[in-house]
Amino acid sequence: MMEGLREFCGMIWKVLSDQPDPKAAFLPLVPEAWRVEVSALLSVLPILMVFPALFALTTVLERKGLGRIQNRPGPNRVGPAGFLQFAADGIKTLTKEDVVPRAADRVLHFIAPLALVVPVFLTFSVLPFGRNLVPLNLDAGLLFFFAVGASTELAIFMAGWASRNKYSLLGALRGIAQMVSYEIPLILSTLSVVMVAGTMSLPAIVDAQAAGSGDLLSRWHVFTPWGFAGFLLFLVAACAEANRAPFDLPEGESEIIAGYYLEYSGFKFALFFLGEYLGLFAACGLGITLFLGGWHAPFRFMEAWVPSYLWFFAKLAGLVAVFIWVRGTLPRVRMDQLMNLAWKFMLPLALINLFAAALWHFLGSTPAGWAITTGLLVVSYWSLGRILMPPGRIGRRVYRYAGEGPA
Repeated sequence: MMEGLREFCGMIWKVLSDQPDPKAAFLPLVPEAWRVEVSALLSVLPILMVFPALFALTTVLERKGLGRIQNRPGPNRVGPAGFLQFAADGIKTLTKEDVVPRAADRVLHFIAPLALVVPVFLTFSVLPFGRNLVPLNLDAGLLFFFAVGASTELAIFMAGWASRNKYSLLGALRGIAQMVSYEIPLILSTLSVVMVAGTMSLPAIVDAQAAGSGDLLSRWHVFTPWGFAGFLLFLVAACAEANRAPFDLPEGESEIIAGYYLEYSGFKFALFFLGEYLGLFAACGLGITLFLGGWHAPFRFMEAWVPSYLWFFAKLAGLVAVFIWVRGTLPRVRMDQLMNLAWKFMLPLALINLFAAALWHFLGSTPAGWAITTGLLVVSYWSLGRILMPPGRIGRRVYRYAGEGPA
């Protein structure tokens, strides 16, 4: 028995120490007739365990971080320093009554939250989390990611339509208009990476960003002019796709109460909440894979010290912290501002960035390549900004105290 336990602990250590092909340590112990099913289970279980746990931790950290930004304590009652607040919230949603409106379509009302969560879990299957840690290695993994993720728009419309509530329907229509509008610059921002890397395989894109034999710094795409611009476009579009502030118009509680999930309570509401955060994690994971080198360290010599999957999750934590910071800093935009930003600014800039990536492909990392692509993007950014928001439209802000007359 002790020998078997020692062998099992050795296999666990091989996985945690970032050895090649982690499944090979477990599959020889499984009967040959079951190896296909066990292999699939070993790919699915970590996703079903790690990311919901990360969701629970993120909700607490976000609420505490927003509390610090807004000069208030945040959750501080349940558990040590309030870090078990997610458990209390989970118990509350599980025990809360599931209220369904009398006029609602009960079948669609039940299916909508499931139709939102399941596709998001599928998007994680093509993300490379570390060296040889790809649940599903597809040659067109990027295409699979966007094809599966696009089905969440149907789930949002189902939720708004099935509730038979005008506020819910308005929130659903807002959400669909926003997601369709920002999906275009989101996809275009990733095409520049596909053009330069020459593949839609996500592990191959990560390998293309590895440091060369004589390089000290990794070749992350974000270290190039077109990559930096594409990464910023990707972040803004991903923020809008995840309905995060300042783009949380579909659930604007000051206008339409709670948006498309107004008529949801209990566990169904928790599924919508989970789906939005998992969508944010998936978008961050894709941004890490395309622009931040995936599981590669910033410097080549660091990869021997820290397992590859820890680099991936460290970058994921950094991007999530940026989204929390933005939520606590920027106010919600208006609907016309939301659409103007997508169609009049981000879409033209994403197309110009494709042209900049094509120039970089022919000019390479030369002084001419850096100067031409950087100049093109800076001039385009300035010109589009002047067209969209000319100086005459922004008046001088005047501050007055209560009781004072007009300035």
